[in-house]
Amino acid sequence: MTASATSFPVKAVTVAGVDPSGGAGVLADLKTFSALGAYGCGVICALTAQNTQAVTGIDVVDPAFVKAQMQTLFDDIRLDTAKIGMLGTAPVIEAVAEVLAGARWREELRHRVVDPVMVAKSGDQLLQKPAVAMLREALLPQATVLTPNLPEAGVLLDARPPDTVAEMRRAAERLRRLLADQGQRHTHGTGCTLSSAIAALIPQRADVPTAVADARTYLLGALAAADSLRLSRTGQGHGPVHHFHALWRR
Repeated sequence: MTASATSFPVKAVTVAGVDPSGGAGVLADLKTFSALGAYGCGVICALTAQNTQAVTGIDVVDPAFVKAQMQTLFDDIRLDTAKIGMLGTAPVIEAVAEVLAGARWREELRHRVVDPVMVAKSGDQLLQKPAVAMLREALLPQATVLTPNLPEAGVLLDARPPDTVAEMRRAAERLRRLLADQGQRHTHGTGCTLSSAIAALIPQRADVPTAVADARTYLLGALAAADSLRLSRTGQGHGPVHHFHALWRR
């Protein structure tokens, strides 16, 4: 499907967890969708108690209610693209994969960007270990684009994280999708932002490589402007990227 085949505005959904600080998760995804010209919807799969420095609690949504959110939303709104983020547990991954695998949604919701959220910037685990196999088997085969960071790529491949360009290329070939990570200080939500940017842009671009390239350009701009947000009282945490860097006056 090309940009010309998609109605305006592009309608995007994020299926992920909530970060109260707004730097990652559903809130960051919705800001990214909006900044890139897409109308955003959200399905909540997990709640976190989180700030720029740490994750202090996680409460996963009941899988049956995740399915209810998705089916109710999908029945009413014709969505063009989806970003799948933090799901937390194997039952939630299975529920999301089951809905997406439905014949109707395979036809309508063709663009699917999967960000296999496993570890927060703070080092906190966001995906239970038993859920990795379910992620590989049930969800990844449905992805249009996969956006793991390097540690996540290692987990998905059951190997150590790649740390040279050659290893990254080999890992990318095995995953058959893009690997992306950034190393700057204000990097909270880079994975969420990149994947949601790709999801928002795929229906608006001629092909996936162009969408990925433009999403990367957007993310680099958001990283470059991140210092201007100054959210944390202490300045010691991993601050978020600036999702509206091209829209807000400094």
